[in-house]
Amino acid sequence: MGYVVAATWTAEEGKAGIVADAITKLTPLSREEPGNRFYQAYQNPQVPHVFHLFEIYDDEPAYQAHTESEHFKQYAFGQAIPVLKGRARSFYQTLD
Repeated sequence: MGYVVAATWTAEEGKAGIVADAITKLTPLSREEPGNRFYQAYQNPQVPHVFHLFEIYDDEPAYQAHTESEHFKQYAFGQAIPVLKGRARSFYQTLD
């Protein structure tokens, strides 16, 4: 089974570009992580300040390693999260 994370990041007004830049930098590095199976961010062009991230990891420890990685610290905690007005995460398991 895989460990699934569905996250929604809502940028503060006027800060969507900062969040998009952080996600653009974070995505390829996250996809290279050993326990990562899938990592995709997306947004609705009609609501450009809301970002969704869909992630699948081998297991919960692989996800924890992701949140402790240098690139996550730099781009998520250091760049995007400080300019969010909302951040929600839901966790699931795949039905393999």
